[in-house]
Amino acid sequence: MKYTLIIDKNAKEEIIAIVHAPSSLTEQIENLVCSFDGMDYIIGYQDDEMQKLTFEEIECVTIIKRKVIAIDTNGNQYRIPDRLRDLEAVLPSYFIRINKSTLANEHRILKFNTAFSGGVDAVFKCGYREYVSRRCFSEIKRRYEGI
Repeated sequence: MKYTLIIDKNAKEEIIAIVHAPSSLTEQIENLVCSFDGMDYIIGYQDDEMQKLTFEEIECVTIIKRKVIAIDTNGNQYRIPDRLRDLEAVLPSYFIRINKSTLANEHRILKFNTAFSGGVDAVFKCGYREYVSRRCFSEIKRRYEGI
């Protein structure tokens, strides 16, 4: 496989992929290209401070006490003024829904812990834990089995 990246500020951006057959890689590339709108961050608020949070540094976006909260790689919590469903449309495809009120950065999930009662928790690299619903967990398993 050959890869070439040409950076030219004066040229119109375009991405061309020449492949022998569609695969999961081509599907991931297409999803990435189609979902990218030039923005790779969201704005979060902590106390009176406004912070620019890049998508890579966000562990998850969840609802805590009826407010949308982004948790970063250090475990800091930032209030987000957008609704969760609006963020789902903006965030890249590696943000997956793990329950009704949480979008998780799958690159930042350390492991899934199962409880004796049968429940599953996602453990993030910063130490934060969040419940994974059964419906979302079965979708996550299908996603990983397809790789």
